[in-house]
Amino acid sequence: MRLLERLDGRRVLLTGVTGFVGEALLQRMLTDLPGLVPVVLVRPKSGQPVADRVAGLLRKPTFAAARERVGGLDALLATVEVIEGDLAAVPALPTDLDVVVHCAGDVSFDPPIQDAFATNVDGTHALLTRVVEASVARGRPIHYVHVSTAYVGGRRRGSVPERSVEHDVDWRVERDAGRRMAHRVEDDSREPEVLSRLRREAEREHGRAGPITVAQDAERRRRTWVKDQQVAAGGERARSLGWTDAYTFTKAMGERIVEELTSGRSRDQPGAPALPVSIVRPSIIESALVSPHPGWIEGFKMAEPIILAYGRGEFPEFPAAPDSVVDIVPVDHVVNAIIAVCATDPEPGVPQYFHVSSGARNPLTFRRLYELVREHFEKHPFDLGERGAVALPTWRFPGSQRVERVLAQGETAHRLADRALGLAPRSERVREFSRDLDRTKTRLDSLRRYLELYRSYTQVELQFVDDRTLALHRALDPADLEPFGFDTAVVDWTEYIRDIHCPAATAPIRRYDVIRKRRAAAGEPRARRLEGDPAGVLAVFDMDGTLMSSNVIETYLWLRLPELDRADRLREIGALIRRVPSYVGAERRDRGGFLRSVYRRYVGADLHELDALVDEVVTPHVLERVSGAALRRVREHRAAGHHTVLLTGAVRPLARPLGPLFDHVVAAELAVDAHGRATGFLASPPLVGESRAAWLVRYAEVGGFDLSRSYGYADSHSDLPMLRAVGKPTAVSPDVALYRAARTARWPVETWATPSVTSRLRVPDVRHDTTGAALT
Repeated sequence: MRLLERLDGRRVLLTGVTGFVGEALLQRMLTDLPGLVPVVLVRPKSGQPVADRVAGLLRKPTFAAARERVGGLDALLATVEVIEGDLAAVPALPTDLDVVVHCAGDVSFDPPIQDAFATNVDGTHALLTRVVEASVARGRPIHYVHVSTAYVGGRRRGSVPERSVEHDVDWRVERDAGRRMAHRVEDDSREPEVLSRLRREAEREHGRAGPITVAQDAERRRRTWVKDQQVAAGGERARSLGWTDAYTFTKAMGERIVEELTSGRSRDQPGAPALPVSIVRPSIIESALVSPHPGWIEGFKMAEPIILAYGRGEFPEFPAAPDSVVDIVPVDHVVNAIIAVCATDPEPGVPQYFHVSSGARNPLTFRRLYELVREHFEKHPFDLGERGAVALPTWRFPGSQRVERVLAQGETAHRLADRALGLAPRSERVREFSRDLDRTKTRLDSLRRYLELYRSYTQVELQFVDDRTLALHRALDPADLEPFGFDTAVVDWTEYIRDIHCPAATAPIRRYDVIRKRRAAAGEPRARRLEGDPAGVLAVFDMDGTLMSSNVIETYLWLRLPELDRADRLREIGALIRRVPSYVGAERRDRGGFLRSVYRRYVGADLHELDALVDEVVTPHVLERVSGAALRRVREHRAAGHHTVLLTGAVRPLARPLGPLFDHVVAAELAVDAHGRATGFLASPPLVGESRAAWLVRYAEVGGFDLSRSYGYADSHSDLPMLRAVGKPTAVSPDVALYRAARTARWPVETWATPSVTSRLRVPDVRHDTTGAALT
């Protein structure tokens, strides 16, 4: 009898239909088994009701044939019964179900320990409890089909039979211990030594931006540390018990729950009847061979990251033995096997196990996989734009220890280069180097992740026996062998890997590369257009390093050196040079403290004389240091009707030449004594880092300005809070830290160059009459 007839009228509950296997299974049922009635358990998402989630799923191209068969989306929706629920809180199930297929689960190899148990263990227990209840209410047992993994056998070698895994691990003890471990890690993250270390790391990176920014980053690091430790705890516990990772460990615990709760002897449900149970164990599930179409795949599975990294030249070696078998199975073979299993009637309380795998009868070695992937990329290489086609690495399979050694050397070299980059003066070349260094960091992090994830799988030498699965395939009606067959021995690996899977896996990346090339051709994100209603819009500009190429020490010398003779000039410069190391350290730790230490050198200066010196001597020097692009941008904002603000840490006299360009100027105010002479202190704390952002927020509130529509321009990482406070920030000739933040946030990055005729070594000379014209 054909599957179409055997399953006609059966009501089959599916979990995990928004996942890879579940979606493929639902698609096949709706397309080719019209008499079967699918019931789907779907959890709601925030802002998206369950009905909308299911409609969105059935609207996908995957279900085009199913929609066509019944006459459209609405008609297809009418054939699917939807139950709202979650594995964390499974509702009561209908009592007229014939089969329950549990496809849902946490398929990540390295989930936090509590997450893996919550889904693969507790979720399975909750669902099965409801299945038992529905079976009792129905008066007849429901066939429970559990989708597991072939790797539940753990890190063993040799043949793995289709039967229960032998172990004496108590899933209840491990689940409870995993929960306690997760809580313990959370508590440990709040220990003083951990918090202190994370805070120091945050201060090194964000100290210049201010304490709140540091605190936010320290908390981000704490949460990351917690997750990493919880992931490590799950992985280490799994390996200590003989499994490859937390995924296979918790899937094995899930199988033990299935065996207990369906045996008729469960201590959790005394008196509950035994259930007919089938456990389907696929190996590494990849794209479809035939259905819904060759190469169909949703998201990245196990092999795709390796294939893509190799094609980009980013995976120089792989830590596997060349003759080890990588056990891959197309997703449509898995789906067909599940459908065939659903049509069986196993004896209650006696689970039947099915390996859906290829290694036993049609082995694919890592060496052959590498050759086929290489052949694909030799014909269809990734294009790196100006750098041309990728140079493909040649894998020699030197062993995992050699791969680990090379990777560790690369990580050490990157750390040293990144440390040196932090000391380099800002320039376009330095920013370009930081881009290259960031790309290298991404590549190294990916390699490290892949190495840790795949190491165990490359070391196991398993052969999954699939005798029962093959017998089930051969028992199919002859008319079902072609459309519903699942004998993996028929897979031609050359055709499947090289001509079907690789093109499908690389297609999304090739589409993204087209977008990336367009972005690269356009350079950094383009300068923001000044558009919209100008009412309530601010345009806020930093001065030193943004409008003009200068810094606090330079501008101090502009005011100090013109009235000194040659000998005194040399002494003043020498004194500053001796202080440079301490200034650099102070500036990296706290920009406010750095400004205070420099401004102490103004002690005794007459403020009125400083104003006169700027007006009569320094103004022309300031104006020739201002970038032409900066002046144009300020004037564009003024022409657009925006309220312009100069927000600088420079002393107020030095802001006087630029004053006519701005509606409001905020600068550092020197404190003076009764005689008008500088005391060496400031009249109020300098506006740096977060204090700039706070001032800006208050200024906008009082003045009725809309920061979400306002613009900001700055060059330093210390200005990050200010730039984040406006809706339209731009990084101008930024330092490396701000450049990285801007690239991450996709902010425009512009270079406002100083006129080439200007030398940074020249200072104003009081002996020359160089009074400049005022700005307008």
